[in-house]
Amino acid sequence: MASYDIVVFGATSFVGQLVCRHLWQRYGADGELRWAMAGRSREKLESVQRGLGAEAATVPLFVADSSDEGSLETMVQQTRVVLSTVGPYALYGTELVKVCAERGVDYCDLTGEVQWIARMIDRFEATAKGSGARIVHCAGFDSVPSDLGVHFLQREAMDQFGAPCKRVKFRLKAASGGFSGGTVASLINALKEASADPKVRKRMADPYALCPSTSEQRPRQPDVRFKEYDPDAKSWVAPFIMAAINTRVVHRSNALLGYAWGYDFQYDEAVMTGRGAKGWLGALAAGGGLAGLMGAVALPPTRWVMERFVLPKPGEGPSPEAQEKGFFDVRLFGTTERGETLAVKVYGERDPGYGATSRMIGEVAAAMATQAGEGARAGGFFTPSVLLGDALLERLQAHAGMRFERLSH
Repeated sequence: MASYDIVVFGATSFVGQLVCRHLWQRYGADGELRWAMAGRSREKLESVQRGLGAEAATVPLFVADSSDEGSLETMVQQTRVVLSTVGPYALYGTELVKVCAERGVDYCDLTGEVQWIARMIDRFEATAKGSGARIVHCAGFDSVPSDLGVHFLQREAMDQFGAPCKRVKFRLKAASGGFSGGTVASLINALKEASADPKVRKRMADPYALCPSTSEQRPRQPDVRFKEYDPDAKSWVAPFIMAAINTRVVHRSNALLGYAWGYDFQYDEAVMTGRGAKGWLGALAAGGGLAGLMGAVALPPTRWVMERFVLPKPGEGPSPEAQEKGFFDVRLFGTTERGETLAVKVYGERDPGYGATSRMIGEVAAAMATQAGEGARAGGFFTPSVLLGDALLERLQAHAGMRFERLSH
């Protein structure tokens, strides 16, 4: 029997510290859920302990390194769930996924790296199914609001119409808060991989990159690449940088559910910029700005300048005040095969990249730790919604500052 329910690996990282604070505030050191902290430096782990308060000195610590399989083995054998914040995961995450898959220990992380997730599924899914390990990637802002938002919308559609929505649009209406340094580092690493390997580039461009292969014909997917007007959102829209991972996760959810939403299900994501001339100009600027950013990051000389002088670095993050003031507001619009329409809202307190993300993955890990025994899914690679469903929906609303609401549309 495992000594702990959750071990936070990467507890000394910026987001890792926020996760630990969330678990400390929820469970303390001796609550209903037993948890521990892990990282490369005992000194830094002890500093995180002190930052939580004097009573946190009783939270157990593990020294483990992503490149030392022996230390990972020791850590993994002590827990039911490993929560990892150590990215870029393509550089530092593979050994830990391997060990968890082999040892039958559940695992969740914050990756948004399509190419790496695809490799993990290819290499370790059979192992995880055999051992009973349940692996969940993308348990933060990418891609919980998208994945659980579609889950909630489809649940409401089945309740009202008796049929799922065949076409769903995710539209980010508003948000306050920046990207984390870890997210930026992961994006840069993914672009490096794509520029060096045409096969990686091709797979990253495939909307079904994370879906099991099938002989069924699947449709071309809509993709907002520049600016366009969306009559459902009643707004001009521009590309959303996180659509490249979120859309893949949502399509994997549909596939894992046996294509419950149909082989012809279509899904895309975009940012709302408003109506009229102001909205048009906003979409033009946002679309051009994103294209410029991606172009600059893709080229080695400008990437070096961006990394050194412009983009946030891993370990950096906003002040507690900025985290508290942050938020995100998402609208999802769905249409059934018969033309019936439905709209829902997903709202989250705190800034998406840090305050909100840390609470999301904390609740994903807690849900995994408490969802066991009869009725629990067997091992494999899952999306948050497919593995945890309504139980996670309830946790996010009760403990992570999120709201899922049906709108009149």
